[in-house]
Amino acid sequence: MKFSIQIFLGFLIILLSYLLYGSIIQPIRFNRERDLRVEAAISRLTSIRKAQAAFKDVHNRYTDNFDTLIGFILYDSFAIQKKTGSYNPDLMNEREAVSLGLVEISSTSVSVRDSLFADHKSVDLIRYVPYTDQKEFTMNAGQIITGSGFAVQVFEVYVLYETLLHGMNEQLIVNYVADRERIAGFPGLKVGSMVEVTNNAGNWE
Repeated sequence: MKFSIQIFLGFLIILLSYLLYGSIIQPIRFNRERDLRVEAAISRLTSIRKAQAAFKDVHNRYTDNFDTLIGFILYDSFAIQKKTGSYNPDLMNEREAVSLGLVEISSTSVSVRDSLFADHKSVDLIRYVPYTDQKEFTMNAGQIITGSGFAVQVFEVYVLYETLLHGMNEQLIVNYVADRERIAGFPGLKVGSMVEVTNNAGNWE
């Protein structure tokens, strides 16, 4: 009987040790995987923001269509100015320097992809949320009227954490979403806004 009790207690100790180890290691694994997914999503959101800024420079608006945005990156170009010469800004402004022939300004056309996305091998992937089964980021664009009556072009791109972290521990996702919503005011990663004029900074910055 005593031997049986010892075996039972030994088994119980092993079981409790295993459960304790699991309770400690599970949040660590969750945080590690979560950080990988968040970092990858931020990288793509940053690329989308850069593409939207270039698109607006050319078209004076943002787009809410990924096909349009990706096509712009792959096949479009924009003009950049090249300045040669010099002048003393204390004595004259640039326009005067140009009129006097001290400075020459010329324009050249540059591929959007070569200029901004040369290090991106698969530009078409920026539409997809990393670590998901090709779930797309949500992207909107339009304009809002400011309190002064000015029409301002705006866009937003986002992914909810429940999408980005899908398949991971549900309770830890719930806890993380609640924490991030309290801090950042949104249950996911987002760039831009459709309701206010922003500098298009990400809500993780």
